[in-house]
Amino acid sequence: MTAAAAGVDGAPTASAAESEFTPAPGAAPLPRMIAAQTAMETRTLLRNGEQLTVTMLIPLGLLAMFSLEPVVNLGGGSRVDFLAPGIIALAVMSTAFTSQAIATGFERRYGVLKRLGATPLSRAGLISAKTATVVIIELLQAAIITGVATGLGWRPHATALAFLTAPLLVLVGTAAFSGLALLMAGTLRAEATLALANLIYIVLLGLGGVVFPLTKFPAAARPFLTLLPTGALATGLRAVLANAAGIPVRDLVVLAVWAVVTIGLAARTFRWE
Repeated sequence: MTAAAAGVDGAPTASAAESEFTPAPGAAPLPRMIAAQTAMETRTLLRNGEQLTVTMLIPLGLLAMFSLEPVVNLGGGSRVDFLAPGIIALAVMSTAFTSQAIATGFERRYGVLKRLGATPLSRAGLISAKTATVVIIELLQAAIITGVATGLGWRPHATALAFLTAPLLVLVGTAAFSGLALLMAGTLRAEATLALANLIYIVLLGLGGVVFPLTKFPAAARPFLTLLPTGALATGLRAVLANAAGIPVRDLVVLAVWAVVTIGLAARTFRWE
């Protein structure tokens, strides 16, 4: 401290103290706000045991039941080889769509989102944070499902292309489901979101190629079923993990279109209350 900045007895003067503790108002950079919101969302979700149980028990239960018991004729080949990629797609839908839509809908109803709306965090920032949270949870789900499926005899084609393509499919599929979840939760009442999210979950579980092969449906319906986000994600994952096919461009394009449209609409129409 210079002599000019100190008083006669060596204590700092008022001007020096003011300059030292002058507040610097302003919003944090957007990446920092998104990171903070993501950390909060992740802690909240991990503490919700009921929500985690639902998103994990249903996929794991279906994987075990349909792998061990010939409930449905899945065609030739190993049952678990067919089911495991579809169950991963179901886990993505469970977390990114159903769980997120319901949780966000009730956050909006109880005023949590209204208070967030008073902060510098934008709609796009909130959507980004929620999507990042879902990706973190999905990594945990993928590890558990892969471990269980491997124990049941799953032997995926672990090629270099599969290691690159499967995460890309999951990432784009997550964006598509998250956009749809936030579009519903940001525009509908919480009760309507709850009912519609569960209904869509059941419909996509039955028609999306998760546990029932699309070849079991009428030929005229199959092209439309592959345009569903679950159908595209399950078909794409099955192509690279079970059939060692090349990059499923069509499935990636379908998921990307869903992601762009739903996230774009959610960012424009999302209401905080």
